[in-house]
Amino acid sequence: MTIATAVGFVESVRRGGIAVSLGSSRLFTEALAEIDLGNPDEVYWTARAVLVHRPEDIELFNGLFAAYWRGVDSGLVWRPPQEPPPVTLALDDPEIPADGPDEDDAGDDNDDSDDSITVRYSTTETLTQKDFADYSDEELAESRRLMEEILFMGSCRRSRRRVPSRRARGALDIRRTVRQALRSAGEPAEIAREVPGSRQRRLVLLLDVSGSMEPYARALIGFVHASVASGARVEAFTLGTRLTRLTRELSQRDPDRALQAASRVVKDWSGGTRLGDGLGRFNDEWGCRGMARGATVVILSDGWDRGEPREMEIQMQRLARVAHRVVWVNPLKASPGYEPLARAMAAALPFVDDFVEGHCLDSLHELARLVLGGSDGRSPEGDRALSGVGSQR
Repeated sequence: MTIATAVGFVESVRRGGIAVSLGSSRLFTEALAEIDLGNPDEVYWTARAVLVHRPEDIELFNGLFAAYWRGVDSGLVWRPPQEPPPVTLALDDPEIPADGPDEDDAGDDNDDSDDSITVRYSTTETLTQKDFADYSDEELAESRRLMEEILFMGSCRRSRRRVPSRRARGALDIRRTVRQALRSAGEPAEIAREVPGSRQRRLVLLLDVSGSMEPYARALIGFVHASVASGARVEAFTLGTRLTRLTRELSQRDPDRALQAASRVVKDWSGGTRLGDGLGRFNDEWGCRGMARGATVVILSDGWDRGEPREMEIQMQRLARVAHRVVWVNPLKASPGYEPLARAMAAALPFVDDFVEGHCLDSLHELARLVLGGSDGRSPEGDRALSGVGSQR
């Protein structure tokens, strides 16, 4: 069959009642140059893949193709080839053998004639957008492995320490210039310059472990561990009925040992919540004494609190005055129609720079990019005027 004869087949398909667009005709013409025109099966599958777009047209197409092929070569009897074998999907589970059926089916007489194709897939893509509250125990373990791949650290800030400049810019570095001149008999052959260096900001994570946060806290504690164990400047605390520092326990690389150590220290897991009191203790003992000064503080909480909203407002204002940036991660924010109407959440929002979601792996990736980027704009929900807040940032 020549290309001209094969192209003529497109007109016969149109006359037979199958709609073929101009783009499909052009694509079919280009595909003919890549196949063996003397092999009717190759021509058939190429034409069917490009020209047929509805399953109900396949039977009509087979008849048109057989009639047209007989017209080209009257001595050839062509029959449509068999349909491709069915595709069977199987979960990418290490317990499922990758090379075929179970051993119990090895003696089945029909195994030799089974041409089904098994396509394996990973659950990673499924987990990235799945809500943490819907995770099974197996998915939770898999998500912790994926969280270790998230680069979560504070942004960089200008340091007081000055470093040599590789370019001809910056302030004159007299000491280095003199040292270099001594190597060339006192002649300053090169003028050394220096510029301010950069230093990574401290990142402080405050995880709400109250009863209302339990479906999300069991996943987010793995994220907090991965951040602390990464070696970056990260401090970790839990908030419930009390404040608990977990930096030392979560510093271990092994997630199982780290979480076991954390469980022995956290006594208020899935209990009540007094966020305002917990933030007050953090400010008194850690934050305002230096840990939160110039740092990025990330609060992972749904905003439900049994304490007084006024206490939350006071403590958030104190925190905002010393921290470089306050980010509130609320897993409920992704819920349709969600509004921050809880009293504690409403009291905290005016002092929050970024109010973001935290219900799935994708949202944590966005959080990592947001914190590392270091933008200073406040969130739309927290854009009310703050009298004197942030003046010391």
